[in-house]
Amino acid sequence: MTVAAVARLEWRRLLVRPLAWALAALTIAWLTWTFVLGLGQFLGAQVKLAGSADAPGFTDLVAIPLLAELAKLAFLVVPLMTMTQLAGERRAGTLALLASTGLSPTRIVLGKYIAVLGWLALWLAATVAMPLCVGAASTADWGKLAAATLGTGLFLATLAAIGLACSAATAFPAIAAAMSLIVTLALWTIDRGAQAAGVSGGFLEWLAMATHLQHLIRGLVMSSDLAWFALAIALSLTLAIRRLGADRERQ
Repeated sequence: MTVAAVARLEWRRLLVRPLAWALAALTIAWLTWTFVLGLGQFLGAQVKLAGSADAPGFTDLVAIPLLAELAKLAFLVVPLMTMTQLAGERRAGTLALLASTGLSPTRIVLGKYIAVLGWLALWLAATVAMPLCVGAASTADWGKLAAATLGTGLFLATLAAIGLACSAATAFPAIAAAMSLIVTLALWTIDRGAQAAGVSGGFLEWLAMATHLQHLIRGLVMSSDLAWFALAIALSLTLAIRRLGADRERQ
């Protein structure tokens, strides 16, 4: 069985899982309402904005806040989506059966990760489709919107990798979700103490996830930010693979 086969199997499971559909329906409904409110405020402020040469446009006032709202929801949604990927299978005893087919821990983790990424990609695409439909008839900043979408996608991919690592560390899905939420919040706020003390820059600022996402949200695509997300994803997946490998050695 290949990585693609594992991903297809997990994708079919996601399609029949009530939690996935419930999360998709509730979050898309909330994001749609947020978009409609933002669009209404933007249209109502057209007269005021027209009098300023450097006034923010549709992208800054509608599209970017919508992606920021999705990022907030992701702190809760992604841990719920990943908590059963490995912890649930371990608890049900099916993880050992999956390993008995000869699949390596790497293929299991990557397959499940790709399946979760597929769901998150559709979630992101449904969200971005809203400003795209309206922005086609306005003066949207497509470059900034593309950078913000890239940043949000990398943010979702990082949260999914962290969620899988936490799911691999326990046999209890609820504990895995709590661990994932704590880790992501810690990465998001790790530099708050330094900021409160008036210290900017340094290792803590580089380590904070918010630093790198905010650059992309503002339209700044830098190799250091892309490298941070790639490193976080690789490290999380490596931890998940090593945890599954340790389980196999003990059996």
